[in-house]
Amino acid sequence: MTKEIIYNYTLHLADNALILAQRNSEWCGHGPILEQDIAITNISLDLIGQARSLYQYAAEGCEGATEDTLAYLRDVRAYKNCLLVEQPNGDWAQTILRQFFFSTYQYFLYQRLQQSADATLAAIAEKSLKEVTYHVRWSSEWVIRLGDGTGESHNRMLNALDELWAFTGELFTPAGYEMEAVKLGIGVDVNEIKGEWEQRVNEIFAEATLPSPTTEGVWMQAGGKTGVHTEHMGFILAEMQSMQRAYPGCEW
Repeated sequence: MTKEIIYNYTLHLADNALILAQRNSEWCGHGPILEQDIAITNISLDLIGQARSLYQYAAEGCEGATEDTLAYLRDVRAYKNCLLVEQPNGDWAQTILRQFFFSTYQYFLYQRLQQSADATLAAIAEKSLKEVTYHVRWSSEWVIRLGDGTGESHNRMLNALDELWAFTGELFTPAGYEMEAVKLGIGVDVNEIKGEWEQRVNEIFAEATLPSPTTEGVWMQAGGKTGVHTEHMGFILAEMQSMQRAYPGCEW
């Protein structure tokens, strides 16, 4: 039972990183300026590195599995990533806000995961936290730049908030395997980091002259952690898995 809990919890963390990496990689060659094109691509590479470490560990708990089979040969319902990371890039503002929301969440998550009773997860969290710290700083600066920029950039940030806010609630709605991992001292109680996440979001939004978002009257979307995804997920996997399915046995 413990082995299964670790497997599911690790897959959830890995899938979050991989799917967001795939989304961000779509900006490669299309960024607004060369420096930021490189920056978003490097963030994708950081997330892929995190995903690899997590998939490798998860594969140890599944006979016959490898990092490649877990990443590329599962069907859509087997993925446990939150819905936020699979949302379309939209414009630059939407991509930035999605990254800011998730990186801020990941920052507080990995801070606590460093104290996990599972030594491997703790080590992955410690290494990844250095990268995530940069992701938070980079995306925060862009939220402020766009929110407190021109009328056009401010309105685009407001539109991005309308598109993405309903997907943030799932970050703090634990799935069954998350709650079991907490009981074992392996995982992080996401409810404990919600207040810190909200405080950081509100601080950056205030500096960006954006209204503080509220959950009042907002229906929060959920389901990704248990394999119920949006219509976007199938298209992501169709592109991401095409090489592996066309040429079985490819390795990273």
